[in-house]
Amino acid sequence: MAEFFLELFSEEIPARMQRQAGEQLEALLTQALAALNPRVGKVYYGARRVAVSLEIGAEIPAKTISERGPRVSAPEAALNGFLRKHNAGRDEVAQEGEFWVLNKSVPGQGAAAFLAAALPAVLARLSWPKSMRWGASGEFTWVRPLRRIVALLDGAVIPFALGPVTSGNEIEGHRVHGPGPFEVSSVAVWEEKLREHHVIADAAERRAKIWAGLTAAAAEKGLSIAPDEALLDEVTGLVEWPVALVGRIDERFMDLPYEVRELSMKINQKYFALRGADGAPAPFFAFAANLDATDGGAAIVAGNERVLRARLSDARHFWDLDLKTSLDSLLPKLEKITFHAKIGTQAARSLRIAALAGEIAGQLGGSLEAREAASRAGLLAKADLVTGMVGEFPELQGIMGGYYAAKSDGALVGAAIRTHYQPKGPGDEVPAGIVPVAVALADKLDTLREFFRVGEKPTGSGDPFALRRAALGVIRIILENGLRLPLADLIGDVPDLFGFIIERLRVKLRGEGQRFDVLDAVLAAGDDDDLLRIMRKVSALAEMLATEDGRNLLAAYKRAANILRIEDAKDGPHDGAPDAALFRQDEERALSGALAAEDFGALLRAEDFEGAMSRLAGLRPVIDVFFEKVTVNAAEPELRRNRLQLSARFRDTVNEIADFARIEG
Repeated sequence: MAEFFLELFSEEIPARMQRQAGEQLEALLTQALAALNPRVGKVYYGARRVAVSLEIGAEIPAKTISERGPRVSAPEAALNGFLRKHNAGRDEVAQEGEFWVLNKSVPGQGAAAFLAAALPAVLARLSWPKSMRWGASGEFTWVRPLRRIVALLDGAVIPFALGPVTSGNEIEGHRVHGPGPFEVSSVAVWEEKLREHHVIADAAERRAKIWAGLTAAAAEKGLSIAPDEALLDEVTGLVEWPVALVGRIDERFMDLPYEVRELSMKINQKYFALRGADGAPAPFFAFAANLDATDGGAAIVAGNERVLRARLSDARHFWDLDLKTSLDSLLPKLEKITFHAKIGTQAARSLRIAALAGEIAGQLGGSLEAREAASRAGLLAKADLVTGMVGEFPELQGIMGGYYAAKSDGALVGAAIRTHYQPKGPGDEVPAGIVPVAVALADKLDTLREFFRVGEKPTGSGDPFALRRAALGVIRIILENGLRLPLADLIGDVPDLFGFIIERLRVKLRGEGQRFDVLDAVLAAGDDDDLLRIMRKVSALAEMLATEDGRNLLAAYKRAANILRIEDAKDGPHDGAPDAALFRQDEERALSGALAAEDFGALLRAEDFEGAMSRLAGLRPVIDVFFEKVTVNAAEPELRRNRLQLSARFRDTVNEIADFARIEG
């Protein structure tokens, strides 16, 4: 095997594009070089380079192609197309029976020649989310101006051109600490020389060094880093030789909401927030410089502190300005903001959320005060969209409204507004407490109701209004808070919406490895819209089915259902109560007695689902013996019908709890 190494060196590549570019380059090369049996060595990506090393065969061996083509009687165009496909001449096909057959010898080819011919087309297929045109003619497109290409096969240059750049063996290091160019002969030499010139080529190593440096620098001050994986990934793509530094935040900015400070630091400056020993925000920030300064970074820290003061001064301006205006006075401005062309304005939406939040709070048993607080929070929930702070940092919507409302309407209203967008993702916490829960549910249910009402439903290819996330949020809030809510009443008469929410519940269960088929079985057995009650029943049934009695009961049910399906098609249905006078065997009497003794309806109405499942599992030995000893399709017509009616009674009794026909296995 030979070592093939490729590096594409350019001006700064946006951090969010680097990993995808590296993985895409690896995939393109692996596919294009399949004839050389490539084995991936490593993928590298960083601020100014994307590189891949591969182990490949030294040559493509010679081979003979033997393939049957079109029939001899086929049109001439068919044969010509076959020849073009294989780059063959007419003299390379011969007639064998009714078909043309190609027998072609393909000579071997060295890996170097193959690579030189293949690489321009392969690299031309490397796509970027955004590109720019550059070069003398302005026709070459790349994410940023491409400066160098290194292409080596066992140290020898593979010559080719990509746009205005020709491949070679020269690379560049750090802009300040290691300006190039300098030559390399292998991937190992490349990594070593880059390190000597202050570039850590491996992204994972760079990331680990950044985190270790930041945590160590913070620990020197008795502090810790507020974890932020996304920011760490981004910084890893911005620096080549990370040096961890810590700066101070002016005390005059520490009374700003910590979200304001930290978002400003993260979005604008890529700084990490620090925490004290008690977990509270500390008046410091950490960052990774891309320079190993001779003064230990003092000037860099001072410069970043000046920049942060300016940023936080802007934030202070918005904060002070917003506090001079009540959220109430901002409500008229929502009439000028269109939520959706078919649905209406944010002002109209606020009124709907307010009404629905109050209704939900009442259904949750909230006091008059709680209902009024929920309605008030629902009314004001979107008012911060027109504040200066949210205009500057849209990520703070809801959060800023919570702060502003807490000052004017109290902590309860503020807390509800603050959390009403939650949960925003699978790892996000759900709101807790009657008022916050009511507002969060009202926000999501209004979104679902209105978009379904105007026909803007998710499709297989897209969900532009995040309705799946909204439905999952409703499910999580209800289940994780243990809420008893009549969901159908809250949805109203909007077609398909309840089914959509149930489908998201089904997807959630599938993702968690739970039995979504049991959910289908429970839903088919009744018209229930209480998600908590549904899931309690699902849990009890799934637990029962995991036992030996449960599995055997399911098998017996399916046997009875299959017999009835076949016999009903002949002369059914076999409804009605079986006649005890026609019982000939003790097993018939035992099954009839066991079914008569059970009142599953009472257990279900009492929501004793565990008891119902236990009693249901108790039918297993009786039904097993029945099918073992009794011939259901008896020769006597009256006896056969009676036994089929008894089997139908067993099936229907089980179906009171769940439609076992929908359960797999």
